[in-house]
Amino acid sequence: MSTTNPYEQFNIHIPESTFPEESLDPTAAKALVKSECWTDANPMLNLSSFVTTFMETEAQEIFDDGSFRNFADPDMYPHTKKTESRCVNWLHDLWNGPRDAEPYGAACIGSSEACMLGGLAHKWNWRQARKAAGKDASKPNMVTGGNVQIVWKKFLKYFEVEPRIVPLESGNYRLTAEHLDEYVDENTICVVAIAGQTFTGEDDDIQEIHDWLDAYEEKTGISIPMHIDGASGGFVNPFLYPEYKWDFRLPRVKSINASGHKYGLVPPGLGWIIFADRSVFNEDLVFYVNYLCGEAATATLNFSKSSATVLVQYYQFLRLGREGYTRIMRKTLEHAEFIRDELVATGKFTIMNATQRIPVVALTLDKSVTRYNEFDVSNKVRERGWILSAYSMPANAQEINSLRIVVRPHMNQNVAELLVQDIKAACDFLEEHGGNATPPALHAAHKTSAKC
Repeated sequence: MSTTNPYEQFNIHIPESTFPEESLDPTAAKALVKSECWTDANPMLNLSSFVTTFMETEAQEIFDDGSFRNFADPDMYPHTKKTESRCVNWLHDLWNGPRDAEPYGAACIGSSEACMLGGLAHKWNWRQARKAAGKDASKPNMVTGGNVQIVWKKFLKYFEVEPRIVPLESGNYRLTAEHLDEYVDENTICVVAIAGQTFTGEDDDIQEIHDWLDAYEEKTGISIPMHIDGASGGFVNPFLYPEYKWDFRLPRVKSINASGHKYGLVPPGLGWIIFADRSVFNEDLVFYVNYLCGEAATATLNFSKSSATVLVQYYQFLRLGREGYTRIMRKTLEHAEFIRDELVATGKFTIMNATQRIPVVALTLDKSVTRYNEFDVSNKVRERGWILSAYSMPANAQEINSLRIVVRPHMNQNVAELLVQDIKAACDFLEEHGGNATPPALHAAHKTSAKC
């Protein structure tokens, strides 16, 4: 069906469950698709999400040019593949990988795939070592905190690794070494610590965990590696805190993942997995294929994918360099600190992340506030277009609700001031009229917050 009258597009019926029968004019099809999104949230105002929502025109052109290049075909697109190799080398350097090591890693479809690859490498290495020592290799476990992102729970279930998840405590929403002796043993394939967790933006106590594992090896002879989930902090820590040791400078840190589509400033979806050395990624996980246009090694869970995000990441590294990323992250953090200080000064909010490391503002309402809750505030500001996460914390801190604001680089001071004004106005309205939002079921709240 072709239409020349622009108003006819509004009268076209879209079937719900049967495949469309007739063709449409491209303009009409485009208008229909765009109209479906009219009532969706504005991505720029979605401060529940860490995902990048802005890029320069030059980056957009690179993204468009790379969209039809299959990244899985290095024989046809060798120079495109080379950009991944350079990015891997640069990230290995950015995260202070050993100078005498061979950098190794991969571009993935988000940190979810990157985490899976990191976890698989540690499971394979642990299993090989156990078999070589003539020991049982049937009961692997992984230790991490209750602040862990949902992807790790998927990994544990999909790849049959026993979860050893250390519960949180009210007032302490990160993994420390305090209870590790109850969870770590000879079957632990690795300890996963987070740099920039989704709940409060804090880092786990990475140095303390590392030191505890050193002492554990001295006592037992068992050496356990660490994986750092830097999905949100991997592109902030190196630029704002260059002296802070959270990365490969700690010898037990053998793998790090980060999301290029978060503070790496690339559109979704792009993740990175980087290993301290090529030897960490088990050779048994590598496949060699020759059914495209030449033999190529593949070690990722996904195969065919667009080259667009990798090329944009390459562009951003070249365009900004260390100086540019530092400048952008510093300004973004300043905006987060402004929002935090303004809201805490109202007396209505208490800050949850004692260490403001990445640009995330995590708040809980002061006990003096009784007429409304964090979910009411989130609902009220949505009338102004803002999307803010409100959720209950995981066990054993589920009595605590959080209101989280992810400050991203596209925000300027004016926008930060508008947000603060709208949150204050929402609180004033709710104080007068009361709220009625009921916190969602605990599992539903975690599902919502973890996927952002």
